[in-house]
Amino acid sequence: MAKKEFELPDVGEGVAEGELVTWFVKPGDQVEEDQPIAEVETDKALVEIPSPYTGAVVELRAEEGEIVPVDEIIVVFEIDGENANASIDTEETHPESDDVTDGTVESKPPSQPEIPEGRVFASPSVRRLAREHGIDLAPLQSSRPDTRIDERTVLEAAGELESTDNPGGGSPDSESSAAERTISDLSQSATTSPDTGAAKSVASSMNAANRSRTLAMPATRRLAREEDVNIDDVQASEERDGESFVTPEDVHAFVAGETTPTSSATSTDPDMSPVQRSEPVAAAQNDPQSGEVIPYRGVRRSIGEQMATSKFTAPHVSHHDEVEVSDLVDARSRMKQTAEERGVKLTYMPFVVKAVVAALKAIPQINAELDEDAEEIHLKDEYNIGIAVASDAGLMVPVIDDVDQKGLLELAQEINDKAARARDRTIQLEEMQGGTFTITNVGAIGGEYASPIINYPEAGILALGSLEERPWVDDGELAVRPTMPISMSVDHRIVDGSDAAQFTNEVTRYLNNPELLLLE
Repeated sequence: MAKKEFELPDVGEGVAEGELVTWFVKPGDQVEEDQPIAEVETDKALVEIPSPYTGAVVELRAEEGEIVPVDEIIVVFEIDGENANASIDTEETHPESDDVTDGTVESKPPSQPEIPEGRVFASPSVRRLAREHGIDLAPLQSSRPDTRIDERTVLEAAGELESTDNPGGGSPDSESSAAERTISDLSQSATTSPDTGAAKSVASSMNAANRSRTLAMPATRRLAREEDVNIDDVQASEERDGESFVTPEDVHAFVAGETTPTSSATSTDPDMSPVQRSEPVAAAQNDPQSGEVIPYRGVRRSIGEQMATSKFTAPHVSHHDEVEVSDLVDARSRMKQTAEERGVKLTYMPFVVKAVVAALKAIPQINAELDEDAEEIHLKDEYNIGIAVASDAGLMVPVIDDVDQKGLLELAQEINDKAARARDRTIQLEEMQGGTFTITNVGAIGGEYASPIINYPEAGILALGSLEERPWVDDGELAVRPTMPISMSVDHRIVDGSDAAQFTNEVTRYLNNPELLLLE
């Protein structure tokens, strides 16, 4: 047997560090090569880190929530001789690991011998609790070197709870869950009676699922961490591939002391409603609270830096218009059933994307990029359209390549797929690169007009307002028609205001008469 240290790889272009969001494994787990072992958030995206080896996890050297530099060791594996020869050892093998007889290795607990002196295994929430109570975690770790320190251990050390170290008692998971409920009680009142604490512990154990593995989306795991909840203790309302799948509603229900969720979150279509304003979007499950301090890093920092670069590099000029889209609504209505029969959800966005590309062909200086160093304006001959998508971490912009070469249903399928993966943060970095123009949809949350910031170094961006019925003058008569506001920003260094107006006129022409898209 041999030990292998694994460093955090560069998971993006020039990424220097990442936040270790979630461990999928723990010491003692057996893993296969290419099996996801961790989830890391960088300033580019949320990515899964695969195991480079087949073997056993010996030690985790980074905590969830910790910022880890690229090339820093995050995990140690123990692998057999055959796999060990595949690469160079990065850590010396312990002498006893060479004692192999008939291909059998003596089994031993992996965690205790490998824990470096002074190292503490505790989550960020536990460390915070320890600081609040003035507890030194090192002595607690030395008294139980083969386990992670949980909230109950800290509270026992602080004298807030009676010790529950009982070999015949409840499982560690249920104890941890009970501690989480008790911590909530302590935060609400300076004194908690023993009876109240016991009642909370019982309620918590009823809700605890005590699983060793749980499926959940990254946003749900983030919510669980923010609520200081062990996601394995949350009662799952769904099942995926035979395994428990926890939703944000399940986490909220668990925190509220319920065994099943009582309400579902309001979601919004990535595209606008056909003839009525979208309902207001429900507050995000992990909305920040007043007085909270939020770290400015990861995707949020990347978005901020990109927006600042764009705003202070490219002088923006905006243009606003309104499009009458009766024929577009009718066309989509006629095609919708056929699309569904082919397994595709047809929204308005593919029509808009095709209209934008037709307009870019007519006004090529908007499908362009300025090379300041060479003092050249490059007019692009490819049409890669970015679609801005709101995620729990901020704005993501998946790119649909070669739009001019794709039909409506193909576009619809790709837009739906990439938008969904952008929201749950599973989209690949390369799928958000290479755009030549961007579309954003403020209408999905009921907005009408905007002054969008260009996705630099692109030269323009189009914002779509809500598609709904509004007063409209038709041949001198006041009528009610489905209309859609549109807003555009362009880089005024290379695009004139008249160009922007001509561009929106072209977009309007195609949305007024969607059958013209058949000629493109």
